[in-house]
Amino acid sequence: MKIFLAQQNYHIGNFEANTDKILTAVQEAKAAGGNLVVFPELAVCGYPPRDFLEFSDFIDQSLHAIDRIRRASDGIGILVGAPARNPRPEGKDLFNAAYLLHEQEIKAVVHKTLLPTYDIFDEYRYFEPADTWQAIPFMGIRMAVTICEDIWNLGDNPLYRICPMDTLIRQQPDIMINLSASPFDYLQSEERNHIILANVAKYRIPMIYCNTVGAQTEIIFDGGSMAIDSDGRQVAAFPYFEEALQAISFWPGQEISGNMLPEPLVPTLSMSAGFDPQRGIGDIHRALRTGIRDYFSKMGFRKAVVASSGGIDSAVVLALACEALGPANVQALLLPSPYSSDHSVTDAVQLSQNLGNPYEILRIDNIFEAFLSTLHPVLKDTAADVTEENLQSRIRGALAMAWSNKFGAILLNTSNKSELATGYGTLYGDMAGGLSVIGDLYKMQVYALAEYINRNSEIIPGHILTKAPSAELKPGQKDSDSLPDYALLDPLLYEYIEGRLGPGDIIRKGYAEALVMRTLGMVNKNEYKRNQFCPILRISPKAFGPGRRMPVTGKYLW
Repeated sequence: MKIFLAQQNYHIGNFEANTDKILTAVQEAKAAGGNLVVFPELAVCGYPPRDFLEFSDFIDQSLHAIDRIRRASDGIGILVGAPARNPRPEGKDLFNAAYLLHEQEIKAVVHKTLLPTYDIFDEYRYFEPADTWQAIPFMGIRMAVTICEDIWNLGDNPLYRICPMDTLIRQQPDIMINLSASPFDYLQSEERNHIILANVAKYRIPMIYCNTVGAQTEIIFDGGSMAIDSDGRQVAAFPYFEEALQAISFWPGQEISGNMLPEPLVPTLSMSAGFDPQRGIGDIHRALRTGIRDYFSKMGFRKAVVASSGGIDSAVVLALACEALGPANVQALLLPSPYSSDHSVTDAVQLSQNLGNPYEILRIDNIFEAFLSTLHPVLKDTAADVTEENLQSRIRGALAMAWSNKFGAILLNTSNKSELATGYGTLYGDMAGGLSVIGDLYKMQVYALAEYINRNSEIIPGHILTKAPSAELKPGQKDSDSLPDYALLDPLLYEYIEGRLGPGDIIRKGYAEALVMRTLGMVNKNEYKRNQFCPILRISPKAFGPGRRMPVTGKYLW
């Protein structure tokens, strides 16, 4: 049997485009002698559709797409993910389903059992879990079909009380097939490999894993589809962050084979390894490029604008945007104030010259003085403080948004995770933007990414990497005036945010109590700022945004 896996990039709710893409893969697989073609979880509507699932018309369009795909199943089997209505009045109205289509008929519909409701996932909000499990016969083999989370309930701390494969294996299936929409983070591929290997080791039959690829707003999917033989060896591997259609051969009584010689999977890397700014930096680079590219293409935008300060954060964002969109489509705005150093301007100019993107220098001195003059009657008896500093940031935000409005260019935000965590940013100023590119990277990761961008040649000027970080909003200002050194701050933040450790646990790891309480207090006090922030491209196991839901008015550790 020749089984094709279609690793594809879908657009949520774009049923016509998604269906056309699926049908193209079906025709290619059919022309190449394929017997079955497998698509990812919820391929027809895109993942995650969220509250679109509450619209009956959305489900109608999805079912109409399934009908179109069904008509193309003459001579080939199609296994594809889409919502299915629950015919029973009890429970949720929908199932997260996989449809087996063959000879222009719906031969079987498999329902997802384990519905993740943690981090970015909220599937139990919409779907009813399966309560029956049946292996599917197809062309002389028996397939145990599962959907994404259904294979993840293995290990020392199961999240669910049941495991669908425990029932399916008693029906003596020949192969496991998993349709997935598994998001990227820099630990996920290793954890995913571990889970897949654990399933094969437990059930002793081959496994095919088909994952989606591409970005949906803040969530990025990396693909990495694969086939594993019954001895736990990888016999087919798909590229990461790219669409692909590849064939795998399998017959009962024979071993599965694919596009590579059998080799072992990479074991998982535990969170207990701690913070490492270099970890997965190449994958992070590809993920962020994918996130920018797909956000713009799926929203119908072409051009971006970046406030280029001559600092490391804006330099990395500008470089990534130029890679994703092309230099001609990325405008840099240099907005120096009276406190900007000369090298900040020259560094930013050199960066744009290296990248080949257009740039403009708009000094804000006169605007800043006009603001101060206007405010003088009410501020004249007060000492200068962050009020005057934030004015400069908000002037820059207003000018960058003016460019965005006039020329239809999306403002890319340049705040990093260390700043967002501690509140070291100005609402409606440097926190403005339509998309946050590096908001899930700690400052030390930003430096690591800059070095990776420069791996073949100097794109980001060396002086940007070596000078002390500064917002340059007052004379001689440095980030270290307000924050602990990033080499100490970032690992501490990682323990609290990614590790979800309380203050006592962090202190027992060797951090000073005063530093821990001060830092955690800053994180919790500034939830109101993050609550107003733009979407953040997610590359970590715990990003700010929909995967981290904290009360704005809560009082904990401050």
